[in-house]
Parts: sequence; structure tokens; C-alpha cells
Amino acid sequence: MKIGVLSDTHSYLDPKVFKFFEHCQQVWHAGDIGSCAVTDQLKQKFDLKAVFGNIDDAEIRKEFKEDLIFDAGGKKVLITHIAGKPYTYNARVAKLLIEHKPDIIVCGHSHILRVEFDKKYKVLFLNPGAAGIHGFHKVKTLLRFEIIDGDLKNMEAIEMGPRVGI
Repeated sequence: MKIGVLSDTHSYLDPKVFKFFEHCQQVWHAGDIGSCAVTDQLKQKFDLKAVFGNIDDAEIRKEFKEDLIFDAGGKKVLITHIAGKPYTYNARVAKLLIEHKPDIIVCGHSHILRVEFDKKYKVLFLNPGAAGIHGFHKVKTLLRFEIIDGDLKNMEAIEMGPRVGI
């Protein structure tokens, strides 16, 4: 199973996302979607798993949850928008990690791409950075990887180019 991960689109979906994710079976969006037009486009091509973020309006919050826990290729996944970071998660997310014991946590919010194994919670932390054009990040980023026979393989950090208006 090939998976594409993005976050913080803030109402802008770069057309390059479709090129980079063209062979993905699932796409995970870690919040700050900005507009249902973004998720509507993604749902046309992919099995979409998404959560709302702090900038998302009532329409998006009606369609998506704050936290999503599911199985993907034998891995338990937790997606949330604001998590903190390895070893210093916010209290709400730390409680979810203890209660659900996911193999992977995916979040956004920081606009900083980060992949790290958290030894304390025994969870792979994924933050794809920001794929949109709003924020302080300089480069739009994504993550892409595969789950093969229950193992994560071929993790790729993808740079889509500079954020417009830098």
C-alpha cells in the first residue's frame, strides 16, 4: 500500500500533489484543509483520510473529526492536527497515545517537516510540513511511503517547490 501524506493546505491544492501521489492508494491530510474544494479534489482520485485543523470552518468540521484512528496495512494510525512533537505531546494527544498505542502518529500545524521515531511512546511521528501557500514555511512539502507486509518502506520527503510570495 502506497500512502501520500500532506497537511496545511490552507485552501490551496498544488496540482503537483496529483503527480507525486499518482500511485498512492491512500492520502492522509493532517488538517488545516481550508476549503472542502481541497478534499473534494483529493477524494476524486484517492481513498482520503483527513482531520480538521484549527483554521477549518464548521463545514469542514462537520465532515471530518479532530482525531482519526484506523488501520492501514497492519499499522495502527492516529491522525490529528495539533499534537506537539516527540516526547512533548500536548496532554490530549499523550492520552490518545497511551490509550490507543498507535504505530504511527501523523500531525501538521507546525509547517515543519519532521519524521522521527519516538522511543518513549514507541510511535513513528510524521509531520509532512505544509503543502499550501500560507504560512512561514519556505518550501511546500509532502511525505510518501509504503506499507509492505506490515512494515514501513521507502519513506520519501518531497519538496514541491517554493511557497508562492516568499
